Amino acid sequence: MSRPSSALRVVRFSGDEMRARLDDLARLRIEVFRAFPYLYEGSLDYERKYLTRYANARTGTIAVALDGDQVVGACTALALEEEADFVQAPFLEAGMDIGEIFYFGESVLLPQYRGQGIGVRFFEEREAAAREFGYPVCCFCAVARPEDHPLKPEDYVPLDNFWRNRGYEKRPELVSQFGWTDIGEQDETAKPMIYWMKRLA
Repeated sequence: MSRPSSALRVVRFSGDEMRARLDDLARLRIEVFRAFPYLYEGSLDYERKYLTRYANARTGTIAVALDGDQVVGACTALALEEEADFVQAPFLEAGMDIGEIFYFGESVLLPQYRGQGIGVRFFEEREAAAREFGYPVCCFCAVARPEDHPLKPEDYVPLDNFWRNRGYEKRPELVSQFGWTDIGEQDETAKPMIYWMKRLA
């Protein structure tokens, strides 16, 4: 297991720099998202295709946490206008202007590097990108699992308070259905993803 070091830093990538890191980022997403609440059974092929969208998008943004040259964390973002229809759908149905919203894809970090402020940096980097591209509102979504889910660890603590401390408000009326295969399952199933939003100062 890697240990945090003085070489730990956060770097924002785009375009060709991002493409050069796709396999590292793909493996990281698969490893981190296997844990509750996502329980994600991922594949490198899917992950490469998914992450390439960010590399090709006009507003595609990835910030990476590096320990030396090892990728230990990453976050992604792009304009909601460049996201898939099912991500845009709840905002359009609510009559919101998706042309002013910047969407945060995910934030993943290896467990041994948590608690050192990297998660906060990931939000700062993506909010900075939103401002640079001219988007006054940021959003992200998180999976909603049943409270009595059989794979929920006894010591599991949701990140709601962390997100509220970053200034985000939970919007339970805004929900998309994301599909993936859970670990130990054979078929993909849809999961409700609830959005959180923040208007930048």
